[in-house]
Amino acid sequence: MILQFFGAVRNVTGSMHLVTAGDRRILLECGLHQGKRRESFEKNRNFPFDPASVDVLVLSHAHIDHSGNIPLLVKNGFNGNIFCTHATQDLVNVMLRDSAHIQEKDAEFISKRHREKGLPPVEPLYTAEDAERCTRQFVSIAGNRPFPICEGVRLTFLEAGHVFGSAVVVLHIQEGSEEWKVVFTGDLGRKNLPVIRNPEPVEEADVYITESTYGNRLHEPVENMKAKLQQVVSETVRKGGKVIVPSFALGRTQELVYTLHELFNEKKLPEIPIFVDSPLAVNITEVFRLHPECFDRETHEAFLGNNQDPFGFYRLRYIRHTEESMELNTLKDPCIIISASGMCEAGRILHHLANNITNPDNTILIVGFMAENTLGRRLVEKHPVVKILGEDMPLKARVVSLNGFSAHADQKELLDYFGNLNRTRLQQVFIVHGESEASETLEQRIRELGFDRVAIPVEGKKYVFEKP
Repeated sequence: MILQFFGAVRNVTGSMHLVTAGDRRILLECGLHQGKRRESFEKNRNFPFDPASVDVLVLSHAHIDHSGNIPLLVKNGFNGNIFCTHATQDLVNVMLRDSAHIQEKDAEFISKRHREKGLPPVEPLYTAEDAERCTRQFVSIAGNRPFPICEGVRLTFLEAGHVFGSAVVVLHIQEGSEEWKVVFTGDLGRKNLPVIRNPEPVEEADVYITESTYGNRLHEPVENMKAKLQQVVSETVRKGGKVIVPSFALGRTQELVYTLHELFNEKKLPEIPIFVDSPLAVNITEVFRLHPECFDRETHEAFLGNNQDPFGFYRLRYIRHTEESMELNTLKDPCIIISASGMCEAGRILHHLANNITNPDNTILIVGFMAENTLGRRLVEKHPVVKILGEDMPLKARVVSLNGFSAHADQKELLDYFGNLNRTRLQQVFIVHGESEASETLEQRIRELGFDRVAIPVEGKKYVFEKP
């Protein structure tokens, strides 16, 4: 058995890992690399293997850094099945169409600037037609149901607790009389997050592949986040300001809405309007409503059991149309605006930041991970001047980070999950999906637990395994 890692190595984007067993080739994830424009475009455009040589693709969840390059994989010759959970299939249909729209608009904008300079136009990575075509290859399966995906290979999905439909991937690979068990955490979630169920443990593996997004950090307890959110909103309202929240359309937006709903029900927030200004988030929220099997027990008891919609209440308004979004810029009174993209790299959040970043009465509320070289990271680091929509703007608004809302397990939670494993069978641990410091710190902590066969893989290198 051979493993190769082609993305999300010492960074958090472009997840893509290849498992080869005999003549079977199984791709885990096919994510979009995000970061510096030219570098990302080239990395996404050029696959380090022949897509047509891949037999099946297994997708842990719908986030674009895990799923966003599937249309190009299919366009370049991959014609196998794409396996995921039921909720992920519905979500990725929405996510990929939106991603294609962004690719097309981005190419259109750059081509316009090229024309002005006498340069040739550029093509999008993929189109809406490409995104629609690849969805025909999706096959969804339920959690905890072993399913044959190719000759001698069984796939089982376990709850990852990260976002709706997210799964820990367990592969049983038959090789002659021997069997390999490969476990890939995908993006591992946390216990007691709103809405979704807790991660399900894994007891044994031959090869264990873990994410490390927060491998060097500890989060505040999830239980503290409601009070923290209440405090930030109340303080901003007292100053007469607005709360601007860059938020991932999948997962974080729905968790925020759920928590705000609870606070309003408990009469712990002032009566201000809340706007979710993201057509993608609106569409994703509709998918959430279709999959009650993904909700945790608390959501069923607090809302569904009382015929309430967890994601809709009287102070909340979802915004679809551009004209409605532009009207928000004229608001003078306090409000909460939740908008995508989560890392502030595109979308309507850029306009809301541009209109509100220079007012010290306003608060920019950060509720998720911000990768290197993104506007979101520069906001977290509180650069005095940031570039938005091509203009340098002074950062005068207050910036508050609530990392307790993170859907990624922190260092302790990652180690606790690893601690479930019976290490007698375990041959190797690989650490992916984390910036260098986070991955290296988690590697050291795992070694301190007494397991020394742990590595941060080298991108593209072949790791060969044989049964003793």
